[in-house]
Amino acid sequence: MIIMTLFTGGLFFVSPSTADAQTYLRRVRGRDGRIHWVRTAKPSYYRRHRNRINMAIGTGGGAVIGGLIGGGKGALIGAGTGLGASALYTYKLNKKKRHYRKVRRY
Repeated sequence: MIIMTLFTGGLFFVSPSTADAQTYLRRVRGRDGRIHWVRTAKPSYYRRHRNRINMAIGTGGGAVIGGLIGGGKGALIGAGTGLGASALYTYKLNKKKRHYRKVRRY
């Protein structure tokens, strides 16, 4: 009975108190030059973990192709090749581009 009481009492501290996990605060400089904190939506999972996902897909694809061609050793070589190719693509060829657009309010 004591353990059940401790467990149910502990649920109060573990449960989330607010639903702010989907938003975060971003610092924005206003037209008057002051800093304002604006609540915006959280970026998507892919947008937050873009590099890791691209590397994992490249490594997995290389391992599958290498495994089909050369068995276990080929899978290891293919995984290394896929990792190198996906790293080259992610970090050199297709860098994340930031698009800055001027907003004019007349």
